[in-house]
Amino acid sequence: MSNYIPKIQPKRGQLFDSLFILVLVYVSLYIPLFLESDTASVEETAIVQSHSWESLGVSTVEQEQWQKLGYDEQAAAEIINDKFDYTIDPLMLIITALVIIGYFFFMLRVSKAQYREVIAEKFGDSSRETKQ
Repeated sequence: MSNYIPKIQPKRGQLFDSLFILVLVYVSLYIPLFLESDTASVEETAIVQSHSWESLGVSTVEQEQWQKLGYDEQAAAEIINDKFDYTIDPLMLIITALVIIGYFFFMLRVSKAQYREVIAEKFGDSSRETKQ
C-alpha cells in the first residue's frame, strides 16, 4: 500500500476561490441595502416636517433621556417614527427554503462523490477488488 498524497490546489485557484467568496459575501450583504435605498429616499422626502416632543408622544423623562443621548426632536422623530416591519413574504420564504434545501442536497451529492474519490485514491478501487 502506498501513502496517500492529497491533491494540491494551485495558488491561483486558492486566490480565485478566496476572492470569489469575498465578492459573494459583499454582494449578498449589499443587495438588501440597494433594494431598500429606493424606498428610503422616497420616504425621506415625504417626512420633512417639524416635530415636537409632545407630537411624538414622549414624556418629560423620556425627553431628558433622548437629550442626554444627544438627540433633538428631529433626530429622535426619525428613530421613533421608523417602525420595524416584521411581515414575512410567503413566496420569498418558500424560495429561500428551496434554495437552502437544494444547496444541502447538492453538497451531499458532491461530498459523496469526493468522498468516494478519496477512498478510491487511498485504498484502491473497491469495486474491482470485490469482483475478483
